[in-house]
Amino acid sequence: MNQTRFDALIVGSGAAGLYTALRITELAPNWRIGLATKDNLSTSASDWAQGGIAAVIDKNDAPQFHGKDTLQAGVGLCEAEAVDILVNAAPRQIQQLIALGVDFDRAEDGSLALTLEAAHSMRRVLHSADTTGRALVSKLAAAVLQNPQIQVLSQTLVLDLHMDKGRCGGVFYLDRDQEIGCLVSPIVVLAAGGGAQVFSQNTNPPSSTGDGVAIAWRAGAVIRDMEFVQFHPTALALPDAPRFLISEAVRGEGAHLIDRQGDRFAFNYHPKGELAPRDVVSRAIFSHLQQTKEATVFLDLQPIPKHTISHRFPNIIKICQQWQIDIFSTPIPVTPAAHYCMGGIVVDSDGATSIEGLYAVGEAASTGVHGANRLASNSLLECFVFGERLAERVCAQPTQIFVLPKAIAPQLADRGNSATIQNIKWVIQTLSWQAAGICRVQAELETALTQIIRWQDELINLAEPSRLWIETRNLADYAYLLMRSALFRTESRGAHYRDDFPDTDPSWRSHTLITGQDISRSSIL
Repeated sequence: MNQTRFDALIVGSGAAGLYTALRITELAPNWRIGLATKDNLSTSASDWAQGGIAAVIDKNDAPQFHGKDTLQAGVGLCEAEAVDILVNAAPRQIQQLIALGVDFDRAEDGSLALTLEAAHSMRRVLHSADTTGRALVSKLAAAVLQNPQIQVLSQTLVLDLHMDKGRCGGVFYLDRDQEIGCLVSPIVVLAAGGGAQVFSQNTNPPSSTGDGVAIAWRAGAVIRDMEFVQFHPTALALPDAPRFLISEAVRGEGAHLIDRQGDRFAFNYHPKGELAPRDVVSRAIFSHLQQTKEATVFLDLQPIPKHTISHRFPNIIKICQQWQIDIFSTPIPVTPAAHYCMGGIVVDSDGATSIEGLYAVGEAASTGVHGANRLASNSLLECFVFGERLAERVCAQPTQIFVLPKAIAPQLADRGNSATIQNIKWVIQTLSWQAAGICRVQAELETALTQIIRWQDELINLAEPSRLWIETRNLADYAYLLMRSALFRTESRGAHYRDDFPDTDPSWRSHTLITGQDISRSSIL
């Protein structure tokens, strides 16, 4: 079996993985870095991010205000220390991104343009039209490709961690020729993104299959708060169209959420209407659709000046035009869809997991900044703030030389099971949406969890050297963690809503932890 050694190995090529790799090379100029990606450097949820990145820039704003908004959105489950780190580091991170060449939008006077998004008390969201993620990732990817210290391993599918006596020393992977190899490194960083593809209705790229969380859990890492999944209120809802996200910034600029009769129904559910927290708006739409028996609600952009729409939302204009929707005159049909996963691999403030040698950053990690509900546009910021801290942590350690025992490759054989595996994947996604979607109830969760456990066992017997099997196995494990956590938390809080436990219970102000098959609570720091 082929083995390749690196000083540090990063799994994932979104904003978190790219930025962390670059920061490590700056701090350790003699290190050799491996960056493994399933596709290419632009296929990530970061690349799809429309809204922007939050930071205190305006002279009337302050980090404590940003922190307060973040804590309120997190409904008591944010870690205060992590939030403090995030909001105070934000302005400097923006300057570093500008120095890297990221072109944020500017106001007429040349200052950075700031917009308002839901649950923010002030305008503090920077953007690059409505393709902020792409603007960031493209600059980072270009810098990575030009960096001689970084070896990009494209079309590399990570199978599992290479463990020895409780320590992580690398990963097993499947290459583009369906051959299994081993990447050896004393530092392994999981930056593989979230797992919203576990739901049939989601706004994420097909690659968001929860790989990092599933890989870490199978190796024994502690996983936290998997029940908290953010459902974006406004995804394009047409029969044959993908659930393309209509940015929250559209509502921040003044768009109205209406039903077929033109009623701004969101105010019936919350005083802030369209600008209430995402989970509130998503449940308002869900409840309203159940009451009216309609298939969609609508987002009306006509209250926004046309020149603002053209300047701020060119990509939304383009996508909607492909489906014969003129957003200047026609409301966009929308419904909620799974968007962002707050839970993940437990890490400390420097990205270290519960496994020696293993680190995590980005959506795969649970830093504690998001709590029960992520504040809009904090996720891209989290990638950079904690990516830099992780780089500083690992580079401050002495260079490690260690010898792993001979790697034993997983045994995979092509048995012609692709049709069966594809069906299991589709049913996992459908069942997760039905049982663990916007509103949850015990009986449905229990039934779904029982079926998921059966599929976990069946997928072991269906093992084959294919991307389909690897991702479906990870989705099954991700669904298991999600449903165990959703069943365990017998209250409603933030993005987790139980029809059978609709109230927030003060005694549940604690994290949900899963290690192996064990589930427990831990108090908030």
